[in-house]
Amino acid sequence: MKKIEAIIKPFKLDEVKEALQDIGLQGITVTEAKGFGRQKGHTELYRGAEYVVDFLPKVKVEIVLPADLVDRAVEAIRNAAQTGRIGDGKIFISSVENAIRIRTGESGLDAV
Repeated sequence: MKKIEAIIKPFKLDEVKEALQDIGLQGITVTEAKGFGRQKGHTELYRGAEYVVDFLPKVKVEIVLPADLVDRAVEAIRNAAQTGRIGDGKIFISSVENAIRIRTGESGLDAV
């Protein structure tokens, strides 16, 4: 099993969700996040005062899936989340040792 964590722009969430559903993935976890990379934030003007917005709004999408679906899922996320501009996000892939469904006690891929 693998875990994909994708940090994307918030307005791309629906497109990413639909792309993942199209390849047969159902369960995802979404978390609101803030951060910056090369963007390093930007300055905004509010009531005449200029201030720096260091942390930009992002969305973190997490999926645990069988290893054989990882390439398709990554490609789906990339295509759906890409705008071609700085700040499109990142995708991280890691191994998952085990998963356990609390309700039934099932483990491994059966729990996913």
